[in-house]
Amino acid sequence: MTIIIISLLLLASLLPHLTFTAHVNVGIVNGNEAEPNSRPYMVSLQTYGKREHNCGGFLISDEFVLTAAHCRNGYEILVVVGAHDLRYSKSVIRVKSYISHPDYIRRPIQNDIMLLRLEKKVKLNDKVRLISLPKKGEGVKPGTLCSVAGWGRLWTNGSQSDRLMEANTTTINQTDCQGRWGSHFLASQMICAYGSGGSCSGDSGGPLVCGNTAVGVTSFVSPYLCNSPEHPNVYTKISPYLQWIDEQMTC
Repeated sequence: MTIIIISLLLLASLLPHLTFTAHVNVGIVNGNEAEPNSRPYMVSLQTYGKREHNCGGFLISDEFVLTAAHCRNGYEILVVVGAHDLRYSKSVIRVKSYISHPDYIRRPIQNDIMLLRLEKKVKLNDKVRLISLPKKGEGVKPGTLCSVAGWGRLWTNGSQSDRLMEANTTTINQTDCQGRWGSHFLASQMICAYGSGGSCSGDSGGPLVCGNTAVGVTSFVSPYLCNSPEHPNVYTKISPYLQWIDEQMTC
């Protein structure tokens, strides 16, 4: 029974024969449409040949995207940059290499973080920019107001949002997160957050942004209710992986 407690945000697309039972409203749960180009670091990850949005991600250099390791579904991924409405996006870049964390485990989910090295460097402009990462040892205090964004589903088992949605969410005390998620929550590598809005299916890999810094990577939610107060959304904490990120980017 404990295995079914956690549902990866992309479970529906990765395992089509199962039913993803998340609750969602307007893409990001209880979210609002983002101002076009207000989050120029956001990217859409799409399956080559299908051009369907599967995951989010974010630019941390002109050559690298940071996302969740579970977004790697065995197919070639295309990265769409500078997008707001995916129906009209044209800037698509292929991935040169997929670099999942070497200790990534799918069940129970651990070290859910991945770098994508792009086939060519992106041209930075008003629509395509980078987001900063935390400094080494820098943490996020409980009660910090943050935000999430993505092109996730509009409602339970419904269609995904064509336009980028966003919502505010607040970080939660790690002891509280541990109590709600039990052994599935690892305080050394995870953050959880809850607010009026939050992430759902299709929002995996997007950043948890506090201030102007990406502090987490959207990882998993309750299979029964996205943005659940009983089981708050969980994000891979970026700060413990900074050395690994730097090493991969300088190879």
